[in-house]
Amino acid sequence: MILGFIGQGMFSMRFIVQWIASEKAKQSVIPFSFWIFSLAGSIVLLTYAIFRKDIVFTLGQLPGMFIYSRNIWLIKRSNKKIK
Repeated sequence: MILGFIGQGMFSMRFIVQWIASEKAKQSVIPFSFWIFSLAGSIVLLTYAIFRKDIVFTLGQLPGMFIYSRNIWLIKRSNKKIK
């Protein structure tokens, strides 16, 4: 259960990070750390779901991991092109 709470906490942090970044910029933004917290939280929650043998929870976390990883990869690739 502790693992589930840790994963949920990490997953929830992405909203706080996004909210703070948007308030600072005075417009809606999605910072890189949003994707890091999304991926980290998803990995921990997936681990917890597998441990709990919950197929619905497991399948619910899998697509997000690919989306978050893809966004991180796109940002990193874009940053390399700029430099």
